[in-house]
Amino acid sequence: MVIKRKPDTTRVNHGIKVPMVNVIDGEGNNLGTIKTYEAIKLAQEEGLDLVEVSPNANPPVCKMMDYGKFKYNKSKKSHDAKKKQKVVHIKEVKLTPKTDKHDIDFKINHVKRFIAAGDKAKVTVVFKGREMSHPEVGMRVLKIIEEAMEELAIVEQPAKQEGRNMSMIFAQKAP
Repeated sequence: MVIKRKPDTTRVNHGIKVPMVNVIDGEGNNLGTIKTYEAIKLAQEEGLDLVEVSPNANPPVCKMMDYGKFKYNKSKKSHDAKKKQKVVHIKEVKLTPKTDKHDIDFKINHVKRFIAAGDKAKVTVVFKGREMSHPEVGMRVLKIIEEAMEELAIVEQPAKQEGRNMSMIFAQKAP
């Protein structure tokens, strides 16, 4: 699988094609509106790059800075933002309407373990053959699980029938 990354659209130095730009120097002082080639010349004299920071302004706002450092800080921020994201997985447990009481208790323990780990749990009752004519039996199984999970989890999605499956999703209670 190839991951396509969005190309960096920040214009730098000679990539800036407008005739006039509003320039901010390295210390943050506004130098006013200057011709683009003069602004590039000023930036290069200071050993910096002219980077377009606000392309939609009229005239565009450009800042004199070290572009390499700017790109590094930008990637660092996006990396830190990804680190702070919490990925929640949906773990699934499947049963049939004829599942025995002991087996249901065993599956409830699985669901409790998933919820305790911070994941969501999807409990699915799979109907086979003539079992489809008695959806209330599957609903009864889901009610048993819902009652057992009452203290630990909330029902995020109530029981609903989808073809031959009836499912319900549980999520961790807010602390």
